[in-house]
Amino acid sequence: MNNFGLKIVSWYKKHKRDLPWRNTSDPYKIWLSEIILQQTRVDQGMDYYLKFVDRYPDVFSLAAATQDEIYKMWQGLGYYNRADNLMTAAKTIVNDFNGIFPEKPEDLMRIKGIGPYTAAAIASIAFSFPQPVIDGNVYRVLSRIFGIATPINTSKGNKEFEILAASLLQKKDPGTFNQAVMEFGALYCKPRKPDCLHCVFFTDCVAARLDKVEMYPVKKGKVKVKNRFFYYFFVEGVSENKTVYYLNRRHKKDIWKNLYDFPMIEYEKQKNPLEILGNPAFKSLLGQQIFRIKSISNEYQHQLTHQKIHAIFIHLIVDKNSQQLSEKSILLVDENELINYPVPRLLERYLQDQKILK
Repeated sequence: MNNFGLKIVSWYKKHKRDLPWRNTSDPYKIWLSEIILQQTRVDQGMDYYLKFVDRYPDVFSLAAATQDEIYKMWQGLGYYNRADNLMTAAKTIVNDFNGIFPEKPEDLMRIKGIGPYTAAAIASIAFSFPQPVIDGNVYRVLSRIFGIATPINTSKGNKEFEILAASLLQKKDPGTFNQAVMEFGALYCKPRKPDCLHCVFFTDCVAARLDKVEMYPVKKGKVKVKNRFFYYFFVEGVSENKTVYYLNRRHKKDIWKNLYDFPMIEYEKQKNPLEILGNPAFKSLLGQQIFRIKSISNEYQHQLTHQKIHAIFIHLIVDKNSQQLSEKSILLVDENELINYPVPRLLERYLQDQKILK
């Protein structure tokens, strides 16, 4: 199809959404938007983007921020490895590049935290470098229109789509072309119920002609979702005549690394919460402190990419002489300071239900 580029750019100019990162050629703001919008809907990511730009208007201010500050700003977005990549890359750009973003994808990819997709987006949109961007939207649009059945999660598929995207790229304005394909995938060529009848490629689209639109793109196999059962101890005590809560900082190589949660015991299957209070691990955790059970929550569920978390919160009140728990990662946090600690969305929901966080 010789006119693919002209057709999709023409569509884009008529139908594109007015988004703040599209009104700038600043590589910092383009990079920030790309990191935030990975695996995040635009309507959700917009507020985060605006908050970050307001608080950290340039790469220097972002590089100077602490991990807790960034995590707190990021809270609710999930996939905290993106926040880690943001911090790592910002420091590298400031320390090694004097705050100036490289213009070529290969130079951008030398920065830890910037991968091929992000490098291509920055280079093409900010610097008009002729490099195609390939994300989930691009895979979907190209696989359907050109009828490519090669699985996108294979090396063969990756290579095939890279070659096709490069051959279609409009080199005079690669940034606009890349944004056009991604926008088309987001607004028209959706994963479910795409708007085929109003599609400018309806007569050209192989998948539409075969009536197999939702079969594309093809993926090889499926990853089994792992169920995990967390039993949290929301411990409330008193220290220096102030209400305090027990927080745990997650240091292990697992989900939510470096975020804060409550002391917890994990099981491979569901348990009666009252049985858990007799577990030696629980007794070791609370030591000799006297406590009473205030409440036991219903199950909270939280879906991650390949994991499903089932959480029960056991609210315990310990006596007035609360002491630091045995584990070094656990802190006593004043009730008025709790809001300053970055916690997973799962815990935030529980704390909001308890009227502890707004």
